[in-house]
Amino acid sequence: MSSIQIAIDGPAGAGKSTIAKLVAKAFHFVYIDTGAMYRAVTLKAMRNHVDLADENAFDFIDQTRFDYKDGMLYMDGENVDDEIRTREVSNNVSLVSSHYIVRHKTVKRQRELAEGKNVVMDGRDIGYHVLPNATFKFFLTADVQTRAKRRYKENLKRNIRSSLAELEEEIATRDRFDSSRKHSPLRAADDAIVIDTSDMRIETVVETIKAKVREDEALWKQNSQK
Repeated sequence: MSSIQIAIDGPAGAGKSTIAKLVAKAFHFVYIDTGAMYRAVTLKAMRNHVDLADENAFDFIDQTRFDYKDGMLYMDGENVDDEIRTREVSNNVSLVSSHYIVRHKTVKRQRELAEGKNVVMDGRDIGYHVLPNATFKFFLTADVQTRAKRRYKENLKRNIRSSLAELEEEIATRDRFDSSRKHSPLRAADDAIVIDTSDMRIETVVETIKAKVREDEALWKQNSQK
């Protein structure tokens, strides 16, 4: 039987990473956070004092190792899951991920990680670009105010000080950047199920996705065996 791939896309702060982790745990699937990979590339570039605007300065990606353990990202053997969530990384990752060479090299890695596995992968271009043949595709969205409040609460848990008003502006700016970039812009796949999470609890969104997967899984298995 073919592997099952669940693609979850959406803008910053829509809750997709938290939700994708819970869905992966529920189905015992591998969880791949593609946004974390772009953040890790950004972090490594900043550590190496790379000019983030120079698209040709990211050849180091080929020599960089990415692994996921217990839902956390390890880069070159180091757990960077907390450090990639800092405000400085957040404010630079859109620029870094807009470069064609960065996306090309990173997407190749993402596809290799997903190959032959039951996976839940989240990001901004999974359903229509990274895994265009994914078994299930979801696009999560929410209004800017709700997403800013979620990010604010996440920052508090990570002991990161932030301003709610500034977070709203940063998220709105990132939306504009991600949606208008030339390479793999943020958008829903044509066949994705769109879920507005603004007034939904995380648990409710997770149950909605699980119900849809379970609803279609029997039919998918039947079709795959024909």
